[in-house]
Amino acid sequence: MADDERDERDDEPEDDGEEREEKLFNRQEAERLLPLLETLLTTVREKKKHTEGIDQEFSQVQNRILLYGGIVPPYGYLADKKLERDTCAAALREALAEIERTGCVVKDLDLGLVDFRSIVNDEHVYLCWKLGEERIRYWHRLDEGFAGRKPLGSADASSPDAPKPN
Repeated sequence: MADDERDERDDEPEDDGEEREEKLFNRQEAERLLPLLETLLTTVREKKKHTEGIDQEFSQVQNRILLYGGIVPPYGYLADKKLERDTCAAALREALAEIERTGCVVKDLDLGLVDFRSIVNDEHVYLCWKLGEERIRYWHRLDEGFAGRKPLGSADASSPDAPKPN
């Protein structure tokens, strides 16, 4: 194996075969993250939209070339757009990675849906938040989605091991 191949492999995180334990949030911990998540989700959504726009431009240029044949592609313009797209995509990936590092899970980027693993009534669930909501007011079971959201009670998810309300 070449030294440069070995060096690249040394930089990769080792997979020890064990799944990482998901972070458990209480409602207050999750809500403290909301301002950061709003900023990051807004950035991700803008970068995604911009990247998709550039992809559409590339597609239109490709279709024109196929339709008219023999035209000279605007190489300089396309190179600039590719650089712009790559930069935008890198910023998108970094913002998504920052969200992932918080321990929450992005469920739907376009809607801005984020889940936080928690415990409600002695059951592992997701606290559910949607971009634009002021607080976390809903939860759903792990096998349910947004449609299965239920309102949080005052004692629900007050701590990672919140007691079962009477």
